[in-house]
Amino acid sequence: MQEKTIATRALEMSILDAGSGPLVLMCHGFPETKHAWRHQIGALAAAGYRAVAPDMRGYGGTAAPEGADHYTVVHAVGDLVALLDAIGEKQAVIIGHDWGATIAWQAALMRPDRFRAVVALSVPMMGLPPVAPSKLFPQNGEALFYTLYFQDPQGAEKEFSRDVGQTLRKLIHAASGEAGPRRPGDGTPNPFGMVSRNRGLLADLPDPEALPAWLPPADFNRLAQAFTATGFGPALNYYRNLDRNYELQQANAGQTVTVPALFAIGERDTGLAIPGMPEIIAAMPHLVPGLRGSHTIPGAGHWLQQERPEAVTELVVGFLREVAG
Repeated sequence: MQEKTIATRALEMSILDAGSGPLVLMCHGFPETKHAWRHQIGALAAAGYRAVAPDMRGYGGTAAPEGADHYTVVHAVGDLVALLDAIGEKQAVIIGHDWGATIAWQAALMRPDRFRAVVALSVPMMGLPPVAPSKLFPQNGEALFYTLYFQDPQGAEKEFSRDVGQTLRKLIHAASGEAGPRRPGDGTPNPFGMVSRNRGLLADLPDPEALPAWLPPADFNRLAQAFTATGFGPALNYYRNLDRNYELQQANAGQTVTVPALFAIGERDTGLAIPGMPEIIAAMPHLVPGLRGSHTIPGAGHWLQQERPEAVTELVVGFLREVAG
C-alpha cells in the first residue's frame, strides 16, 4: 500500500494505492480520511483489483481550496474524474461511505461512463426533496438538526476545534455500534440528530474511557493529527453546500442510477434513527433500478467498513466478481 500525492488538473490529492487490475475507488466520509479504508485496500489488492482511496477535497493531505462554495458534490465528482485521468484509468467501481456514499451515488448518476458500478455504505440514494434542505430540516427555538448546526462557523466548527481528540472520541463512540441500537425516540445519544442551541453537540455525548477495539490508538492518533492539521472547516464546508447542491442537482431531476449498485448499512447506524429512513432505503429500487442488494450488518454502527471489515469486504468482493470480473 503506497501513500502518495497525485497532481490532477483539479487539485493535488493524497491517495493510498495498492494492487493491480480493475480499479476500485473508495471515498470516505465525515470525520474520516482515506485510512478509513485500510482494511479493504489490502484485501481488494489481494483479490486482484487496484484499490485507490483518496483523501477527499479538504481532508488530510489533499488540497483544501479556500471558500465554502468550492465544496459542492459537483466539485467532488470532478475531483474523482480528474483523479482517474491522472492515474491513467478509464473506469472505476466507486465505493463510498457517509458523505463519500453521497458523492459515489452522484458520480454514478452523472458519469456512468467513468463509474461503472457503485457501492454505498450507510447513506442510501435519495431523490430530490420538494424544497431546499435548509427549509426541510427541523429546527425550533431550542434545537436544530445537526446539518444546520454544522453550517454555522460559530457552531460546530468552533466547538469541534476546542479539543480535537475529545471531539473525535465522542463522535466516533456515539455513532458506533457500541453506543447501542438505533430507533426513533429510543433515547440513545445521537451525534447526527437534533443539537441544542445552548449546549452544542458534544456536551450531551459521553466521552468513552476507551476507544472501540476496532480503532487501535495508532489509527485514532493518525486521524486526530489529520484534523489538528486541517481543522474541521474544510470538512464542514460539504454541509454548507447542501442548498447549493440542491440547486445544481435540478439538472439531474428524474434521472436514475442505471449502473449496478449495492447498499449496506449497520444495524445500529445513526441514520436509522432519522424518521422515514427505513422507507427511503426500501424505496431505493425506484431510483436505482440496477440495485443488486441492500444489506443490514448485525451489530454494526455508522463506521461500517471499520467496525465490520470482513463482512464489508466479503460483500464488496462478491459484488465486484459480478460486475468487474
